[in-house]
Amino acid sequence: MSVKFIPLAGFFGYSHFTGGFPGGQAEYVRVPFGNVNLLPIPDNVTDEQALYLSDVLPTSYHCVVDTGVKEGDVVGVWGLGPIGQCVVKWAKLKGASRVIAIDNEPARLKFAQEKSGAEVIDFSVDKDIPKKILELVPGGLDVALDCGSFHMPKTIMHKVQKTLMLETDVPETLNEAIISVKKMGRIGIIAAYAGYTNGFNIGAVMEKGIRLIGNGQAPVHLYWEEILNDYIIPGKFDPTFMITHRVPMEDMAALYSSFDKHQNGVEKVFVQTKFSSPPMQGTPDLSRVEEWGA
Repeated sequence: MSVKFIPLAGFFGYSHFTGGFPGGQAEYVRVPFGNVNLLPIPDNVTDEQALYLSDVLPTSYHCVVDTGVKEGDVVGVWGLGPIGQCVVKWAKLKGASRVIAIDNEPARLKFAQEKSGAEVIDFSVDKDIPKKILELVPGGLDVALDCGSFHMPKTIMHKVQKTLMLETDVPETLNEAIISVKKMGRIGIIAAYAGYTNGFNIGAVMEKGIRLIGNGQAPVHLYWEEILNDYIIPGKFDPTFMITHRVPMEDMAALYSSFDKHQNGVEKVFVQTKFSSPPMQGTPDLSRVEEWGA
């Protein structure tokens, strides 16, 4: 199978898929068109509150807004990394009556329960996710939000296909979402997908009249002032809830290894440089990765 990738845009630190520009995570950053690509931050907003306006907050907000989560909706969220954790929060703020979060990491599931009041499903225990959801929500979800990625196939079939380069992505999360939503339901895809997949349940999408919404790369400029002025400054959304660790810049390599191995409850990390202000009250103090067992 010949796979052709079409460049989407130019992003810093996002591989050759989007231009091959380095510098997404660096102590010094060159900002072209700084009059457009920099957001002035008031002095009363801390580093920890402002930093994630560059990515996580607009991306998660876009997923919820673009998919049309509204008052009274029952929402399912697949994947509880930082994006998924924020999506749970935004869905609640937009009026969702229930949010059911799906993951297989006990620390992440506990985090979503304790920090956001989500109902949780561990897919390493409950193998048939649609069956479990339909037990919890007869008739199905109003909205399903895919916040995972194509990197982790669940079945042997897709593991083999990926190993043999017969597909780049896997449909398993989306297929679960398709079965789990009610007829005329909505599915938002903010997860990272890159190319082609096999075994996608397109028939159910058509038969159920599902609105399948590829949220895409978040339009950060569209949301960052709104999130800052309407949510962070008034205290309606506190982005610091997701910060689990604060590490020095020189620990980046070890940090990536620990995050990749899902060790030590790493959710979102504040990376401190020599220019950083002291930790905001209520957020983690600086620690070295070797201190927490990576």
